[in-house]
Amino acid sequence: MSEKKTYIDLFAGCGGLSLGLFNSGHWKGKFAIEKSPDAFETLEHNLIENNKHFDWPNWLPQSNHDINEIIKNHPKELKSLRGEIDLVTGGPPCQGFSTAGRRIESDTRNNLIKSYIKFIRLVQPKVIFFENVKGFTQRFDKNKVKGRIYSDYVQNALKIGSKSLDAKGYNVYGRLIDFSEFGVPQKRTRFILVGIRKDITEKTKPIDFFESLRDQRERFLINKGIGLTNSLEDAISDLLRINETTSPDTRSFKAGLYNKTQSEYQRLLKGQYSKKIPDSHRFAKHSKETTEKLEFILKYAEKNKTLSNDLKEKFNLKKRTIIPLSGNSPTPTITTLPDDYIHYCEPRIFTVREYARIQSFNDWYEFKGKYTTGGKRRIQEVPRYSQIGNAIPPLFGEQAGLVLKSILSNG
Repeated sequence: MSEKKTYIDLFAGCGGLSLGLFNSGHWKGKFAIEKSPDAFETLEHNLIENNKHFDWPNWLPQSNHDINEIIKNHPKELKSLRGEIDLVTGGPPCQGFSTAGRRIESDTRNNLIKSYIKFIRLVQPKVIFFENVKGFTQRFDKNKVKGRIYSDYVQNALKIGSKSLDAKGYNVYGRLIDFSEFGVPQKRTRFILVGIRKDITEKTKPIDFFESLRDQRERFLINKGIGLTNSLEDAISDLLRINETTSPDTRSFKAGLYNKTQSEYQRLLKGQYSKKIPDSHRFAKHSKETTEKLEFILKYAEKNKTLSNDLKEKFNLKKRTIIPLSGNSPTPTITTLPDDYIHYCEPRIFTVREYARIQSFNDWYEFKGKYTTGGKRRIQEVPRYSQIGNAIPPLFGEQAGLVLKSILSNG
């Protein structure tokens, strides 16, 4: 195998994209920047400590970091990486752009776009891989002043470069991608932007990434032994609540044991993982009343659709999104709120491990930190469900990594 390419993962979360690049076999991380100590602990445990996937630089403490602090305190070190970094990946937090939320243009997290661009101009990687929510491509219509489409802003800023930082511009192209078309058992549409530094090659254009990704999809998934489309049942039917035991990391809860493998998708993600108890497969403690409500909803409500107003009124449910799921198709986009969805055949919400399966994390990938949080703590803490809900599916990241490696190697 040829020498591995080097990348930096920005806004890395718990490591979904980095896991995909690791699984591709062609990439080595330099470092990852993630503000949340909870999410970074998961990435550190799996990819830094257990798999030595990063060659961490001496000047950067191996811990969670704010990107603005890195830019402020280490501009010389970042500039010194020019010529060494093949790829910078990642997209700033999406809450301010997400159509699932309130879409607030003044959300301070939206300013991280500027930090991202500043970082790119300092490091000058050969290639950029940027991901964000579908709402990133949509105008803030309700805003009376700007109404900015941020995807246009990012693309224009990257094309121009920066004279003050002696930074070259990029040829860029972005497109919406539905991950369910790439083997992930979830209809999750995200904006993907690829940039190639203008001095690298004239032969390869960023649009070639998307054409190659689609052209190679079928061969990749066949080689993995799985179908082009995988259903929720394909993903988690071996994790049903049939046999259970005490949860290893929370003694007051019950956790499920593995059942018989039912699909090639399950076989792929379980791999050589030999533990009898899946990591983070802890069941929620539903009251008898809640269980009876969920049983009724599973029996009578339309699958993959949010509950009708009649059913919400019947059970006095105030929550906007409650969706009983079908096992026969990919799920809708999973969120950071586990009670948005009801399991396809059991009256309960998903476990963290089931969330991870839907997002295509390998079973050996263990999650750290709290399972859930609430109230004001949601601003500071990123529990396990949120780590997974915010991630890029590793199965898609692996496919992207193979195409990006090909672009860098072959022009």
